[in-house]
Amino acid sequence: MTYVYSDSTAVLGPLATYREPHCYDLCDSHSVRLTAPRGWEVVRLELDPQALLPQPDDLEALANAVREVGQVIPAENIEEVARRGHLRVLRNVDVPE
Repeated sequence: MTYVYSDSTAVLGPLATYREPHCYDLCDSHSVRLTAPRGWEVVRLELDPQALLPQPDDLEALANAVREVGQVIPAENIEEVARRGHLRVLRNVDVPE
């Protein structure tokens, strides 16, 4: 949600993708019950259900980021600190604690 003070309008749309000081993320319950000050208009942008699904580009970007981090530190400089199920906590032995 964001306010357009010059137009006396409150705009409700999808969750923000980056931090914006004048935008607020609302849960479904609060967005449905939102009212604006007297004389203001509430504009509700319809969400495209397909846009909410993970896109191939998102998955590829995530895989590339993980791959890039894995290439930065040589495997011999890493030790396993803890394990929980299939997840492991790794530490770079070259970096002091």
